[in-house]
Amino acid sequence: MARFRPKQTIKLVNQLVRLNGAAEAVSWTDEPVLPREFRERYAMLQRQCRDQSSHLRLGRLIHRLMQYDYGVRESALAEMELASQLIRVGAAVIFLPESQAKTADLECRVGSDRFFVEVTAMVGSRTPRRNPIAGLAHEGDNLPDRGAILIHRVLARVRQKAKQLADYVDPVVLSLSIPRAELQGAGRIRRRNVSLDLRAMAGSTTMLLTGLRHLSAVLITLWDVEPLPVSAATRLANVDVHERNGRQAGHPRVRLLIRNPSAATPLTERQRDSFDRLL
Repeated sequence: MARFRPKQTIKLVNQLVRLNGAAEAVSWTDEPVLPREFRERYAMLQRQCRDQSSHLRLGRLIHRLMQYDYGVRESALAEMELASQLIRVGAAVIFLPESQAKTADLECRVGSDRFFVEVTAMVGSRTPRRNPIAGLAHEGDNLPDRGAILIHRVLARVRQKAKQLADYVDPVVLSLSIPRAELQGAGRIRRRNVSLDLRAMAGSTTMLLTGLRHLSAVLITLWDVEPLPVSAATRLANVDVHERNGRQAGHPRVRLLIRNPSAATPLTERQRDSFDRLL
């Protein structure tokens, strides 16, 4: 009597075949249809990142893009987007395997210069925050502005992520993608741009980085903020800022690269040039 192969076994065999380059990494006919942009980006990453570790990680990222959890989707999208941008500016990218030990997501090389990148997306939660944020004063019914709240949460995430990146001897860049600056998750229908003082964010992050010498730089991508006008022409020498027109909805509104002035392993000149072009 004929026996049928279990579905799990079929998936495992197909995955091994795909890793050897004998078939496509994802069978789009068996999965929910993704937008064409995502499929093209995935195909480009498949061509550029030929190692088995990258192929396996890319398959998992594509699977996460189809999840209902907003945070899972945004995290996977941020990782694929940054990897694509690094490849476009000339870096060689490897997706590092996932493990129980917290490690960086990407290993990159510009020529012979190696660096690592940890990618994270900040999406917040639909649940209102009950406890006040440390360092923000509340007087009566006056709440702190949303820009200040965003800055404090960014600093908290940098501190949290820095703990898992302390063992690298090469330069390490932490990338934070913030698709919704209100950090209210996916539940809010009406979205308002958050007015943000970019100089305050850059200065606060720089001060924090001086105590985190193993971090070489922080890349912050903001999608729906409204930068406050700057009255003075002075700026921090370790900060590069790129702003786009608010009408370009398909691109982030602001990107900041904040280099650590006290970094034990700062970015090399070639690495800095690559990030300048990425901005």
